[in-house]
Amino acid sequence: MSWGTELWDQFDNLEKHTQWGIDVLEKYIKFVKERTEIELGYAKQLRNLSKKYQPKKNSKEEEEYRYTSTKAFLATLNEMNDYAGQHEVISENMTSLITGELTRYVQELKQERKSHFHDGRKAQQHIETCWKQLEASKRRFERDCKEADRAQQYFEKMDADINVTKADVEKARQQAQLRHQMAEDSKAEYSSTLQKFNSEQHDHYYTHIPNIFQKIQDMEERRIVRIGESMKTFAEVDRQVIPIIGKCLDEITKAAESVDHKSDSQMVIEAFKSGFEPPGDIDFEDFTQPMKRTISESSLSNSRGDGKSEPKFGSKSKGKLWPFIKKNKLMSLLTSPHQPPPPPPASASPSAVPNGPQSPKQQKEPLSHRFNEFMTSKPKIHCFRSLKRGLSLKLGAGPEDFSNLPPEQRRKKLQQKVDELNKDIQKEMDQRDALTKMKDVYIKNPQMGDAASVDHRLAELGQNIEKLRLEVQKFEGWLAEVEGRLPPRNEQARRQSGLYEAQNTSAVNSCAQDRESPDGSYTEEQSQETEMKVPATDFDDEFDDEEPLPTIGTCKALYTFEGQNEGTISVAEGEMLYVIEEDKGDGWTRIRRNEDEEGYVPTSYVEVYLDKNAKGAMTYI
Repeated sequence: MSWGTELWDQFDNLEKHTQWGIDVLEKYIKFVKERTEIELGYAKQLRNLSKKYQPKKNSKEEEEYRYTSTKAFLATLNEMNDYAGQHEVISENMTSLITGELTRYVQELKQERKSHFHDGRKAQQHIETCWKQLEASKRRFERDCKEADRAQQYFEKMDADINVTKADVEKARQQAQLRHQMAEDSKAEYSSTLQKFNSEQHDHYYTHIPNIFQKIQDMEERRIVRIGESMKTFAEVDRQVIPIIGKCLDEITKAAESVDHKSDSQMVIEAFKSGFEPPGDIDFEDFTQPMKRTISESSLSNSRGDGKSEPKFGSKSKGKLWPFIKKNKLMSLLTSPHQPPPPPPASASPSAVPNGPQSPKQQKEPLSHRFNEFMTSKPKIHCFRSLKRGLSLKLGAGPEDFSNLPPEQRRKKLQQKVDELNKDIQKEMDQRDALTKMKDVYIKNPQMGDAASVDHRLAELGQNIEKLRLEVQKFEGWLAEVEGRLPPRNEQARRQSGLYEAQNTSAVNSCAQDRESPDGSYTEEQSQETEMKVPATDFDDEFDDEEPLPTIGTCKALYTFEGQNEGTISVAEGEMLYVIEEDKGDGWTRIRRNEDEEGYVPTSYVEVYLDKNAKGAMTYI
């Protein structure tokens, strides 16, 4: 099967067919180019999708990716990024192995086709030239034959005519012979030209054209083979990345199988566990007893006098019980005993004078006055718990010791801070060791550098390490306090911290939440009710970082006083004590016996000696 023998007369059709084949090849190249663009676009979209859902660094989202489910999602995003990379590989391989190669091949194919058809046209022109020569020779031979025939007839006519001279007859005879010779020559030339043409024509149709058409056939077959190989490569490029894509999908499946609901639940506990214990039971409030009600330890509401409730500090929430009822003790300490001080006894007998009946609670002025003085006398407070909690929520910042956090969360933050500081110390120590080695090299080889040039940097590193170590000690101290490795502070320090907390709660929140009775009205608890007992938790340790109130003077007990109410302290006649808070106009003075005992006594029961440098120093007798 050869185009040269089967299609010897289809030169034009072969030319059109080969051009169509090149057009098909170019169309396939265009198809592959568009496929590579789609792969690149798809890979770009996948990468953008993966990047869009990646957690932002140093953000809250990054902390959320510690759960197994979110870790699996993050692994999926990373694998999708690798998946996109494989599509980029497909695009690159198709561009280099198919598009680039076929583009170069098309250019070569066009040149080869042009050359073959040029040779074919040249052969056709040659045979056409030979045909024209044959036709010319044939017409000349025909013309000469006709002229020789006419000359012969003229001669015969002249020879038969008796009136024609002999000279004219001879001339006609010579002319006839000349024409006859010319005809013979034209015949010989025509015969020669015909033989030559037949030879050229034979070579043209049996040698030249078959060879040219065979080359064109080979060229076309190579084009067909090449486009088939390109299609195979097209599939192989995809097949080569299938194992890697399969690995990506396997990793996604593995990440999905690693999701552990139990582990995530435990991590939620670790993330949000406060370390507090639930509040205890609330005591029954008996309103049948004919006595005046006072503040209960299970409520932050102020007691009401004369059947009218005191205005609350602006809170409209009802039925919201403070979850840690111990704070009510702190509020009671802040507002001093809710009764007027008893008058001094007429005799020295302590039993002759009772503590006096309960009276309606004092007005808000002593509380405000005490809070204002507290703010002005101690401008630098480290334990405004409520204030710092509110500010940390609004400003995103908190105290250095993380005291605004529950104990468990505080412990985790402190441990994290200690680890970070230790890493910084190790980094500084590595730099110091490197500089020390460099200094030793300079000492041994002075031409390499001045050893004194690194002394300043070594000193800086030493100072930095010392500062970091102090920071570590500070945070480890706080951490040890939270974890309970340090002995608990005394009750007095806890009470002072509680006082600051209660004051800050009043100042920042400007409200005291009352408990709501079943009928919807605000109620108060009687002072005779049993104090609410709440198990001690790490919550008390939040207030341990406060210093006790400073001593502003001393006092001497003039009479024996039995402190039976909340916030009071018992004293014996003649006992010397420390004054930590003078009378604010309510008839009570706050004193301290030792680090563990402090409270209020009637001002008229003691003789106060304030320090000279204390504000408003005076003596009560």
